[in-house]
Amino acid sequence: MTEERLNKILSVACKRQTDLTIVLNNVHDPHNLGAVLRTCDSVGIPEIYVLYNDERLSDENLMLGKNAAASARKWVDVYLYKDAEKCFNDIRKKYNKVLGTHLSSSSVSLYDIDVTSSVALVFGNEHSGISDEVLQYLDGNYIIPQVGMVQSLNISVSVAISLYEVYRQRELSGKYDESTGLDYESEKLFESYKERHGDQEYGTLMIRKD
Repeated sequence: MTEERLNKILSVACKRQTDLTIVLNNVHDPHNLGAVLRTCDSVGIPEIYVLYNDERLSDENLMLGKNAAASARKWVDVYLYKDAEKCFNDIRKKYNKVLGTHLSSSSVSLYDIDVTSSVALVFGNEHSGISDEVLQYLDGNYIIPQVGMVQSLNISVSVAISLYEVYRQRELSGKYDESTGLDYESEKLFESYKERHGDQEYGTLMIRKD
């Protein structure tokens, strides 16, 4: 490994947002999933949760192609669940707040929420959004403001818009300042990323949790 590459990995590890994640609920298009992973890597998310609790989805939907993720899968861990309760129990152990992109009477604008502290953002699938089962695990809902005739955005676009608002807020609050060095969590990521660097097969499959 060259010194330049090692410094790049160190910089990435320092800026990883270990108190930020996303949850994808029955998002079955591998191209959407791949686009989401690239966005997560770009804003410093080290892991995401994928929940498939729709029995109509086949095992083919659970595969993650290398081309779709454009190698981002190597740097973003993907945890696969089929049980919603177990999924959110695990999420609650690491993240303090769970917010979903869901239209309801209590929904607020994306630009009115504070996402600088520990949070998991939940996104529903391409057709029906967040499932009724998953809605019960949310602490609140937000919407992405729109003024067009068609009030709908592609899931990967919704994730990108949301995460770059998160990035904006966190960058202003200093959470991407690498001058503070590695903390315990980013130190573990740094060591893990050094190992992954030379592993051509790492990240070709999701990490099954149940």
